[in-house]
Amino acid sequence: MTDTVRLPEGYEISTDPDRLDVDRVHGWLSTDAYWATGRPREKQERAIAGSLNFGVYDTVSGDQVAYARVITDRATFAWLCDVYVDRSVRGKSIGTAMVGAVRDHLEPFGLRRILLATHDAHGVYEKLGFRELARPDQWMALVF
Repeated sequence: MTDTVRLPEGYEISTDPDRLDVDRVHGWLSTDAYWATGRPREKQERAIAGSLNFGVYDTVSGDQVAYARVITDRATFAWLCDVYVDRSVRGKSIGTAMVGAVRDHLEPFGLRRILLATHDAHGVYEKLGFRELARPDQWMALVF
């Protein structure tokens, strides 16, 4: 396991779903995230309701500046998805710290694996212990 990653000073992370700025999360994902462009608000709300959610917040303003969610059975498997950092705070290691906090939060569950998909952030995830699938030929997807 890699070292714990801390958020930069002035930011905090929470799994409290009541703190989520759903309007902001939906706006980020539906307009600026290649994997979720055009996602309807109602679908985003259902995704949030069925997931373990992580928000990063500015401790002064209280504004949400990043988001990630995890779909998990809390026993064997987790899927990390919808990782997004507001453009105004990118480059401050908030994304790396948030994903590290997600990893650390899930560790006590004793999961066999945490999966994710990324088009362009392999380096960020590799710093936190993620690796390419050893046997991608053993994985399949049902895509609608």
